[in-house]
Amino acid sequence: MLRFYPAGSDQTAGTTPPLWIDVFDPSADEVAQIEKMTGAMLPSMGALSEIQASRRLRNEHGVLYMSTPSAAMHPEQSQVTPPLGFVLSRDRLITVRFMALATFDAVADKFTSGRETPKSSLDVFVLLCEEIVDRVADILEHLAGELNALAVDTFHADDTRGRHTARSNRLLRVQLRQVGRLGDRLSEVRDGIQGLARVVAYTEQNCGGGLAQAPKSAIASLHQDIHSLAEYEEQLANKVQFVLDALVGLIGIVQNDVIKVLTIVSIAGIPPTLVAGIYGMNFKFMPEYGWPWGYPYAWAAIILSTVVPLIWFKLKGWF
Repeated sequence: MLRFYPAGSDQTAGTTPPLWIDVFDPSADEVAQIEKMTGAMLPSMGALSEIQASRRLRNEHGVLYMSTPSAAMHPEQSQVTPPLGFVLSRDRLITVRFMALATFDAVADKFTSGRETPKSSLDVFVLLCEEIVDRVADILEHLAGELNALAVDTFHADDTRGRHTARSNRLLRVQLRQVGRLGDRLSEVRDGIQGLARVVAYTEQNCGGGLAQAPKSAIASLHQDIHSLAEYEEQLANKVQFVLDALVGLIGIVQNDVIKVLTIVSIAGIPPTLVAGIYGMNFKFMPEYGWPWGYPYAWAAIILSTVVPLIWFKLKGWF
């Protein structure tokens, strides 16, 4: 899908050349149309996914080819979020994306609303970056809320051990998976923040040649916002690690409780087993066999040999 901004601009139709061309999941014919119209080679999904800095950031005859990971949530049918591509020149900005993004819709609305309409391709690029920063900030705030709720459940919830050990184990497993999801999501956001920071810095370095002069105040504000988001993301990542370590420690405590119970049961079972083994021997002469109270005596010895260790363990505070 191709979208031209301002609305109605299409160089192929002989109208005003577009300031921004938004290329959304293009077909082969649409790619060929844009490349013929602009003379710029559109990057493919594979090219946008390259991790080398030389592939992500290139300047070819005054045209900047840039790509960055996206911090948006990946589509349901995909395990990863498709990257974003920017082809920036003095006359126009071409964006290449493979999923719907509210950020692009918000910037497109500025062309239709008539207020704060971008005047240059660089203005459009800066607006897109500002919208991305705002969306990333919202994502981090949402993740921080989830993490805080998880931390409260982990450190301030009532101890559910004892009669509710199985319930406690299920709760710990659920919380551990939730921490893993938060950590994975923060990793995606971190990639998006770092990629956006490189793109903004590269654009600023290459402005003034084939491109228009960058609005210094907007670029400086972008740098500050991206830096603050990176610091906040790092803080959340550290908290995720702290909660993860705490959950692993709690799981270790639960396992120790189980081992302790098994140890107590096994130790308490040794004396009665010894008594039963002694009186189960098939010797011909055993005085207790002839006692009228021999059977109750054996039972009393078995019970006492079981109860006495349990009382001792209880007094020592083992359970």
